[in-house]
Formats: sequence, structure tokens, C-alpha cells
Amino acid sequence: MKQKLGWFRKLVVTFIIFSIMIIGVVLLTSCKQFGAKPSGDYLNAIEASPNYNVDKAQFENQTPNVMSNIGDDINFWDDPFGRVTPNYLFNSNKTSPNTLMPEAQNINMLEFLESESTIKFIWLGHSSILLSINGKIILIDPIFSNSAAPVPFIIKRFQPPVIGLNELPEVDYILISHDHYDHLDMKTVKYFGDKETTFILPLGVGSHLRRWGVKQSKIIELDWWEQVDVGDLSFTGTPAKHFSGRLGPVSTMKTLWSSWVIKSLENSIYFSGDSGYDIHYKTIGDRLGPFDVVFMDSGQYNERWRAMHNMPDEVIKGFNDLGGRYLVPVHWGMFNMSLHNWFDPAVEVAARSKQSKIQLITPRLGELILLDNPPLFDEWWKAVD
Repeated sequence: MKQKLGWFRKLVVTFIIFSIMIIGVVLLTSCKQFGAKPSGDYLNAIEASPNYNVDKAQFENQTPNVMSNIGDDINFWDDPFGRVTPNYLFNSNKTSPNTLMPEAQNINMLEFLESESTIKFIWLGHSSILLSINGKIILIDPIFSNSAAPVPFIIKRFQPPVIGLNELPEVDYILISHDHYDHLDMKTVKYFGDKETTFILPLGVGSHLRRWGVKQSKIIELDWWEQVDVGDLSFTGTPAKHFSGRLGPVSTMKTLWSSWVIKSLENSIYFSGDSGYDIHYKTIGDRLGPFDVVFMDSGQYNERWRAMHNMPDEVIKGFNDLGGRYLVPVHWGMFNMSLHNWFDPAVEVAARSKQSKIQLITPRLGELILLDNPPLFDEWWKAVD
């Protein structure tokens, strides 16, 4: 018995040492991915934001403490094998496609660049959008890395980018909603670091970019309801109900998270970033709407964390609150971060849009969408697998 116990102890010690070594390697190889928290005079300036709680040393949502109760009802041992409720170890849902998703072929970039008095866009998967408006090119929440994580072997993308970084047209502005890995990608940021591209960010996110070598002169940071005018375009940071942080639960909400409004003289765009449903959609719609097109967080949802992501019915409710004309579901179709089927966001939003007579656009990867003449509704996901 003692010999067996001794063998077991050695096994446990070996496992612990091996785990520590693995964690050490991960930390050493990915620490730059963590970016940098605001500090010094820069932090002092951020603390003046009405959305920053100095006592808690963090930004807050408009509805206080909405994140504190997330997961209170979760107990893995109540249903460890996922017989009633799926979990990350046992899940019978199809969380990634078995075959490649269809992609548009022979993208006409010259046509894409011609966008005076109109809007054109290309969905790159997840929340990444290449946007052309009034002759300016905007890249929203771009991620070109192979994974949406600080290490390359988790949260891997379903397939390679439909457009490579070196195939992109000259980008005027990069718009970021918050600092999570699936929205703020270090590889992409560093690629544009020495180009004539301006980064427009929520408060505090600039600390990451400066850590990665981007010059301050190329960074614009906005609080909620702050606006910057660049040529004949305006960008307004607007509220979202979410959180931030690149270190998991260790250090959260040190930088702001935002939705965005982009306007020209003729057109208006809303991009939700990541957000749960709340009064902010109605407030934004009343103050800055209506919108020609709404890119709405529609995937990676779960009833247990609905505070941070829209549920399918809330996508429709939020879209109506905003006063949108066309709805484009985003935050799906490239990474698996939830427990639902990979195609559920499109299926659920499509069914509800039809019922509510909403004009829905569901582009294929890389498909050039002209808002003056949008394509017919396309259930392309049905042909996958």
C-alpha cells in the first residue's frame, strides 16, 4: 500500500512540475501578447472618465455590477458529462464546420474602392469587416492570426483569411471595439504599425498598441459619446455592455469597450462590438440613428452570460431599438468560443428576421456587398458539412 501511495505521489509531483514548466513556457512566449495596462500620467487622464470607477480601479458598464453574477448558477459537478447542459468537455453540438465555408472568388478591389456617397463592405469572418465609405477604407476589429488567443493551439480559426494581409488595399483607419484577442490582434496591429494607418480605439486600449511599437501620433482614443471628425467622416464611441482584459480573470476592465458609429454626409453605420442587450441600443438610436446598416453581435452567446453577448431575440430587439435598415450578424463564422452549433447564430437570426420582416444580409466570406444593391438573402451555411 505504501509503495502504491509513493508511486502516486511521484506521479502527482511529476504532473505538477510538468504543468509549471508548460505554464512558464506559455508565459515567456506570449507575454508580449498581453499588451500593457494604462499607467502613470496616462492612467491619471483615463481616471477622469465618467465611465471609470477610481475606487475599483476599472471601467464600468452603464448598468453597474452586471458582470458580478455571471456564472453563479454554474456547477460543473452537477452535470459533469453534459447530459443535460453541454460544457466545454462534453458537448454534442457541432461547434466547427467539417468542411471549408464557401468564399467569394475574384474580389473586385477596384470596384470596392469606389465608394463616393455610398457604403461597400466585405465580411472577413467573426467581427472583422473591411469597409469602404466615401472613398476611405476602414478595417474593423481585424484578426488575421491563426488563433484568437495568446497561444496558437487554442481557439483556432476555421480556415485561412479569405484576404491576406498583403492583399488588402491601403487602409486609412483601423477601428477597434475592445482588447479581447478575437478583436485586438497583435499580429495585425504590428503589420500596420509602420503604415500610414490611423488607429481609433476606446480609452486605454492605446496602452497595448504602444507596447507593440505603434507611435502615439497614429492613435486616437475616445470615451463613450466622444466624436472625432476626419475629413468628411466622423467616428463616435458609443456604449456597449461587455468587459475587457487580455489576462483572463487576473486583470479585467482596465481599458474601455465600445460600440461605434461611423457617419458621412450621406450614410450612417453602427457596429456593436461585443455587447449584451441593454438600454444603450435605444439611447444610441435616439441620439445618433437611424442607421443604414447595423453590424450586430449575434454569436458566441449563452443564456448564462447573456450580460455580455446578445441572445438571438435580443439581436432583433437591439436592431429595432437602433433604427436600422439592414442587419448584418457578426461575431460568428470563424472561431468557436461558445457551446452552440457554429451555424446557430445565422439560423436563429435569420428565422427571427423573417418573422419581423427585417432586411437581413448574410454575406459569404470575402463577398463584396454594395449597400445600394445588396444581394438576396443567402443561407450558404446549409451547404457546409
